[in-house]
Amino acid sequence: MSCSVIPPANSLLQALPAEDCAHLLARLEPVELPLRMVLHRPGDPIEHVYFIEEGIVSLIMILGDGQEAEVGLIGRQDGAVGLAAALGSFRATTEALVQVPGRALRLPLEVLRAEMVRSPALTAELQRFLLVQYLHVMQTAACNGRHSLEERLARWLLMMHDRVGRDELPTTHEFVAKMLSVRRAGVTVAVAMLEQAGAISHARGSVTVLDRDRLEGASCECYAAAQRAIEPLLPR
Repeated sequence: MSCSVIPPANSLLQALPAEDCAHLLARLEPVELPLRMVLHRPGDPIEHVYFIEEGIVSLIMILGDGQEAEVGLIGRQDGAVGLAAALGSFRATTEALVQVPGRALRLPLEVLRAEMVRSPALTAELQRFLLVQYLHVMQTAACNGRHSLEERLARWLLMMHDRVGRDELPTTHEFVAKMLSVRRAGVTVAVAMLEQAGAISHARGSVTVLDRDRLEGASCECYAAAQRAIEPLLPR
């Protein structure tokens, strides 16, 4: 039986047995995630794990020359930010940036590791959701190397749409360019193409999904491939 006492919005916590979930909830601290808040930077010691309940956190790889590229998106269905630290990686390798504001339940890493010793079910869920994140990163790497900007943008918007839970997606051309590691002008052209196809509309500071099917049709196979790989791993 899953957690039923003050049910959390986070999918990982929802998947825990009721007793384990209730025990963990007593130790979790609710926190707000304002826009552009940085949860950690590369090289920082990871002191907390954030179980997202609303909003989206981007995991950004920062290269030696200062260029940036998003390698992962963490929302309520993706587990938590900082999961790798629970399994032994104590320093961050990416920047964790809030791209859609929301809220999370925060837990000190040392408490989580102690809870993992107490609860085999928690350890199993952490490992499962970390595998989900790993599969997303692998698919993103392949997508970025092989597919057109329009296809990549469509995939990114689909992933945003899944996690935001509404058709209006708060973002800008400049931010998308930063996440996809491309020029802003290229994003403007790709947005115009998706808009002409009737998949989206855009206004200052937002993109609205008008036709989900058309957006999926404009995406490369990477979105569907990732969904097929991940779906068996997610809680029922």
